[in-house]
Amino acid sequence: MADVLRLPYHIHRFPSPSPFPLILSSPSSFTSFQLGFQPKQNLDSRICSVADSFVGTAAPLFFRHPRRLISSKVQATVTETDQPKWWEKNAGPNMIDIHSTQEFLSALSEAGDKLVIVEFYGSWCASCRALFPKLCKTAEEHPDILFLKVNFDENKPMCKSLNVKVLPYFHFYRGADGQLESFSCSLAKFQKIKDAIATHNTARCSIGPPKGVGDLNLEAYSPPKNKPA
Repeated sequence: MADVLRLPYHIHRFPSPSPFPLILSSPSSFTSFQLGFQPKQNLDSRICSVADSFVGTAAPLFFRHPRRLISSKVQATVTETDQPKWWEKNAGPNMIDIHSTQEFLSALSEAGDKLVIVEFYGSWCASCRALFPKLCKTAEEHPDILFLKVNFDENKPMCKSLNVKVLPYFHFYRGADGQLESFSCSLAKFQKIKDAIATHNTARCSIGPPKGVGDLNLEAYSPPKNKPA
């Protein structure tokens, strides 16, 4: 038969602050009650702390649930993973991600007489990340300009053929004029991009197919023309 331990009323009246926590084991081992020391048995026992401000009244109980905390952390991690990376965000339909040489050439060919701004970036590049919000804002202000984003790590052969050696790097293209300008730019020198847009984004018409890009030939990827019978 389990032993029953009755405590006098004055034991519950601790001075403020309390000199020691009150630690109780599970009911099955209630005889192992100690003050200031944790019972050796029943390691899964719940810890009850006595509030300093409550004297002569029932002490509030505080329980910890480690399983719930672990579950919350897992859910928070999954939520953060679902968010797109900074380089995966686009300002609008005039900003396109390029994943291959074929996509790059096709985008330039389909742009026609539009001004095309190509950004070569790296997901690990801190300067690219700092400049990116400014580039998105510029794309929103100029819906008539096509912005292409080329990941350097995914397109190393193409970037090397275009002589891209530093990031972030920008190319400007337009219709039959081909490549108009290329330069490296950081957030502190973003005015270079605005000046290039003001220079090359003027009202004009190009005659002829788009020119080749570096060592790449756009005409090889152009759709075949129907020859007359």
